[in-house]
Amino acid sequence: MSTKPEIEFIEGPPPVELVITDLVVGDGAEAVAGATVEVHYLGVDFETGEQFDASWDRGASISFPLAGLIAGWQEGIPGMRVGGRRQLVIPPRLAYGEAGGGHRLSGRTLVFVIDLLDVG
Repeated sequence: MSTKPEIEFIEGPPPVELVITDLVVGDGAEAVAGATVEVHYLGVDFETGEQFDASWDRGASISFPLAGLIAGWQEGIPGMRVGGRRQLVIPPRLAYGEAGGGHRLSGRTLVFVIDLLDVG
């Protein structure tokens, strides 16, 4: 995928568990727990639909070890294959914690669309 995704507004209350949806199933190497991944991603607030971050806007993908990421990514990316695009809906406890946790996204349910470009 070479284009920034758009995230459709999701109706209803925010989920209390991680929701994983494969938008495109890749056919490359599979991401495993603890792997280093190279991704492009877009993140929006579940309730408002407002974007809070996107690697696309910086013009470059990003590479990092899964172990250093929020729990929703650590649980939601393994099993994904290179070339795939996956949507994760992540409740606060698997993101930046409950409201008042000190992070600007504490207490927020987050929606990410992630393109897996490479696995290391």
